[in-house]
Amino acid sequence: MSGSANSLLIERIPCSIAANSAAASKAVANEIAALIRKRQTAGTHCVLGLATGSTPTAIYAELVRMHKEENLSFANVVTFNLDEYYPMQKQDGKSYHHFMHEHLFDHIDIPAENVHIPDGTLEIENVAAFCADYERRIEELGGIDIQILGIGRTGHIGFNEPGSGSNSRTRMITLDTVTRVDAAGDFFGTENVPRRAITMGVGTILAARRIIILAFGENKSRIVARTVEGDICPSVPATFLQQHINTTFLLDAAAASGLTRQNAPWLVTEVLWDESLIRRAVIWLSDRRNRAILKLTDADYNEEGLQSLLADYGSAYEINLKVFRHLQSTLIGWPGGKPDHLKRPGDRPQPFDQIYPKRIICFSPHPDDDVISMGGTLIRLAAQKHEVHIAYQTSGNIAVFDEDTRRFMEFVTDFSEAFEISSERIVELQRSVASFLDAKLAGEVDSPEVQQIKGLIRKGEARSGARICGVPNERLHFLNLPFYETGGVKKKPIGEADISSIADLLRSVRPHQIYAAGDLTDPHGTHRVCLRAIFQAFSACQQEEWTKECEVWLYRGAWQEWPVYQIDMAVPLSPSEVRQKREAIFRHESQKDSALFPGSDSREFWQRAEDRNADTANRYDKLGLAEYQAVEGFVRWDGVWGLND
Repeated sequence: MSGSANSLLIERIPCSIAANSAAASKAVANEIAALIRKRQTAGTHCVLGLATGSTPTAIYAELVRMHKEENLSFANVVTFNLDEYYPMQKQDGKSYHHFMHEHLFDHIDIPAENVHIPDGTLEIENVAAFCADYERRIEELGGIDIQILGIGRTGHIGFNEPGSGSNSRTRMITLDTVTRVDAAGDFFGTENVPRRAITMGVGTILAARRIIILAFGENKSRIVARTVEGDICPSVPATFLQQHINTTFLLDAAAASGLTRQNAPWLVTEVLWDESLIRRAVIWLSDRRNRAILKLTDADYNEEGLQSLLADYGSAYEINLKVFRHLQSTLIGWPGGKPDHLKRPGDRPQPFDQIYPKRIICFSPHPDDDVISMGGTLIRLAAQKHEVHIAYQTSGNIAVFDEDTRRFMEFVTDFSEAFEISSERIVELQRSVASFLDAKLAGEVDSPEVQQIKGLIRKGEARSGARICGVPNERLHFLNLPFYETGGVKKKPIGEADISSIADLLRSVRPHQIYAAGDLTDPHGTHRVCLRAIFQAFSACQQEEWTKECEVWLYRGAWQEWPVYQIDMAVPLSPSEVRQKREAIFRHESQKDSALFPGSDSREFWQRAEDRNADTANRYDKLGLAEYQAVEGFVRWDGVWGLND
């Protein structure tokens, strides 16, 4: 865990930054276990306030491990959960009752009567009495000892939406639109997310003796910074935690990236000025002063708290030129390298430039991430005669609307009739599919036939999009990694079969360049799992000769973009390449207009991609570099990053 004494001048809630989310979760589990054992020795109970969602699952997994391997007993533990959707049946796979039993209660020795979860099955007229009784039970037990929290994008804790008061208690509330949009993936559409919930109040939470709030991932960085460094405000309920004397924020580096100590550490402590930090500081200063890098003056550095950097280098001119030249070197029009016969005097050399053409694999977690995130670079690589392969890691079959399935089945039936192809089996299959879809409940797992049809829809779209980029069918690889193929939102952990599938492809192609998704804020973590599988597969191959001439590049674009200070390669796109990329994205018709899992960004994927690429180009322009229509950014993998997260 990391921190800074000077950070306390800015941070109004103590924050600890862990090496990764796993380390943070283990630290919390250890603190809980220590209190349970202490109370057992004293012969008293331990009262825990528990949360749901992806954030605390690793905590629960570690507590289960301790129970099974270290004899940690939960016999003296009493739990109160934060919230539950309303209405919601307990056995529903989306209920928090189901979640808690699946991840914790079914695997430990906690007495059933010691488990308390808000009841989403109550008649509406009984909810108020239930909430009052919930509060009474907590009070009778002496209050909550440790309360675990996550944080929503709006700053809600529990389901205390913006506007919740600091004295609020357990009650029925109406869910904010943003909260429902964020939950849409679990319910297969916003329209299926319950509009109400039962939640502990802010006052209930603040009454706990110890509060641990966790946040992981870059998509939480903005609300974390607002909560920790901003003023207390009912529109951001998490800010009320500033009033609690024993609250700690546990963060990974990505969630902490918006904090001043991470974003501009020179403002809160003495720093060692390495190349990366200098680059970050100068770009930050350029933004603050709204000036191109080469126009920054000594006065700019002094007035914005960068005196120590100026003192180390002596003049703004030398620092400016150093950073400007680096940024200039990242702009690369030949991402695969330029052949010798096309080089001109002054061309900057690139690693492995002597290898031309190169064998290249772009790994795409879903069937459209390739064209959304690096479609322009694919177009450029193919046009420059490299051997480009695309590996689609998952089928993406859960992200297809049922109506598309019906439409394609009807087309197949009409096609067989028009060309007088024997259609008995087709008609039978269509009836089976139609019958299933007619009876299907919201969020129900599709039948194997429907899953296969939806996978084929996305496969066809991927082929069409790749053709627009100039990549032929024979270089497309549909891996359909087993971890993904559950038919539901929840996936299996990656296993040997997933890693072996990727390693086999790597050994077959022996690529000189690998492109992989470093865009880790997709709603259900598929990008993160897919990247981890690539890292592990590449690690398994690292003793092989081809890896010595292989670069690994990480792209973003579908859910977020690399900040300029992190970019190692920036591929500029012409207006015609932007239009061609848009056309490739359009070929993914099942994801256009209205995607089943749009995430928190209401724009269509092609709009997100174009806006982000244009914004990156604009950032380079404002820093004083060449002006382009669009830029796709990439970060070089250092061979270590992310393997243990």
